[in-house]
Amino acid sequence: MKIGQPNDPSVAITSNSPSTAAKVGPEAANVARNERKAPSASVTVSALARGLDKAGSAEADVDVDKVNAMKQAIADKTYSVNPGAIADKLLANAREMLQRTSS
Repeated sequence: MKIGQPNDPSVAITSNSPSTAAKVGPEAANVARNERKAPSASVTVSALARGLDKAGSAEADVDVDKVNAMKQAIADKTYSVNPGAIADKLLANAREMLQRTSS
């Protein structure tokens, strides 16, 4: 049996949807609430991983000014797409990937 099929009782009991809890009865809803509180595994993060997380958060992954400028250009209907540049970049990326796999 696959996990998550409708006839799997654990799916119905641990579901977060209130309609499912109401269908299975109040006792099952209480069991589901109590089961969600208990942790299922212990996780430990190494000092190196914590350091990487702090180092990564210092730099912004997104250029907010550029995103806002593009949003404004789209809203003003002045943003234009250059299909030739997109096609050229796609072909260049495909060539690069093919060269990596053949080497």
